[in-house]
Amino acid sequence: MPLSLSLNTQNLSVNQNILNMKKLTLIYCGILALFLSACGGNPKVTSPTTPTDETPTSALAIEKPQLTFGFIKLTDMAPLAIAKELGFFEDEGLYVTIEAQSNWKNVLDRVIDGQLDGSHMLAGQPIAAGAGFGRQAELVTPFSMDLNGNGITVSNEVWKKMKPQVPMDGEGKPIHPITADAIKPVITEFKNEGKAFKMGMVFPVSTHNYEIRYWLAAAGIHPGMYTSANIQGQVDADVLLSVTPPPQMPATLEAGTIYGYCVGEPWNQQAVFKGIGVPVTTNYDIWKNNPEKVFVMTKSFIEKYPNTAVAVTKALIRAGKWLDTPGNRPQAVGILSQSSYVGADSIVIANSMTGTFEFEKGDKRSMPDFNVFFRHHATYPFYSDGIWFLTQMRRWGQIPEPKSADWYHETIKNIYRPDIWKIAAEKLVAEGKLEATDIPETDGYKSATNDFIDKKNFDGKDPIGYINSFKIGNKEEVQ
Repeated sequence: MPLSLSLNTQNLSVNQNILNMKKLTLIYCGILALFLSACGGNPKVTSPTTPTDETPTSALAIEKPQLTFGFIKLTDMAPLAIAKELGFFEDEGLYVTIEAQSNWKNVLDRVIDGQLDGSHMLAGQPIAAGAGFGRQAELVTPFSMDLNGNGITVSNEVWKKMKPQVPMDGEGKPIHPITADAIKPVITEFKNEGKAFKMGMVFPVSTHNYEIRYWLAAAGIHPGMYTSANIQGQVDADVLLSVTPPPQMPATLEAGTIYGYCVGEPWNQQAVFKGIGVPVTTNYDIWKNNPEKVFVMTKSFIEKYPNTAVAVTKALIRAGKWLDTPGNRPQAVGILSQSSYVGADSIVIANSMTGTFEFEKGDKRSMPDFNVFFRHHATYPFYSDGIWFLTQMRRWGQIPEPKSADWYHETIKNIYRPDIWKIAAEKLVAEGKLEATDIPETDGYKSATNDFIDKKNFDGKDPIGYINSFKIGNKEEVQ
């Protein structure tokens, strides 16, 4: 084990003792509060409405201190682990249990059914639930967990066939970004041999599904359409995409069931570590500084427990800032490598979490923005980010009927809640835990950008124009 990680492990042991003392204090305070309540000495409690920024930090009365949150074993769940392990939740009067979940469907169902108070979730899940695709529910997100963090990996066999189409630099190393033009002849070869070209992604409304579709379609490769008769999204497909849970991706690739996949870390680096595949691109190259996961609660939860929702958001913002503070990533790697969190080898996690990313074995490159948790206003839930997902759902047929531009804006404003984020952030500024400049000056929409692999221009305020700019996929009626 590297010396830095060894020292961090020792520090964690000391920190854990301190945190255990904090937990005991929290429990005793809870017992005292119950005693006072029984004696008629109720503490001040605000009404269960939408939180307001007029409530001073010291007066926040936590309506539900004991909470259970879910996550999937991916490095981008890091804000939850850090908020718990470093005591940020407890600083807000929250006693949080974090439970690993088996798959994304289970995460969604357990939040909707109230078995979880909130969860690490795919950005597309609350959006799909509100837009009418899949299981419907009123879910909200006040916090975006990270930017970037995904990759597309192919098998060694496929990479060998792709490589002749990939431009090389003077040292004989591939020039990035690698577009899907390099895989197009391989897909044609498989088709001529009567073999379907199969690739994996983690869930129908995951960023991974939309990113691999975007990458393929930018090269004229059809990734398939969703219809009521084909819910797998494989109509007219040149590549058959199917769902595989993230931790199972490397084994499925090694077994030859799929020839490539799009997934978050550490499962691309695991393929390199095991020598079974090669990551060919990252989602940083597909869409620079794209949103990835979000933290989700039900609308009814934040209406019933508004102060609790603000407190949770405060703790997560602090965790995001800590993760992007220089020097903290090695300690984060040590925490995430624990079996109760990601449970992968610390060397594998460090490959992407500490500012590098390995493509072919030995081809490790500097990628300081591969995992971003706070910089570039990563924690703020921008409406425009959510609208991008809606455009892709419509593009590929998950939303089957034409929609007006107003529908896109109204739908996302019921799901993304930057108002809650702002209240939490302003309280952190007042406490000296955040800088005023950390709060973006925005109407909720990012500026238009063409930082995509195909250089398409995306303006969140013009979803119709964006959808209609693509050659492959559904088109909207011009209003």
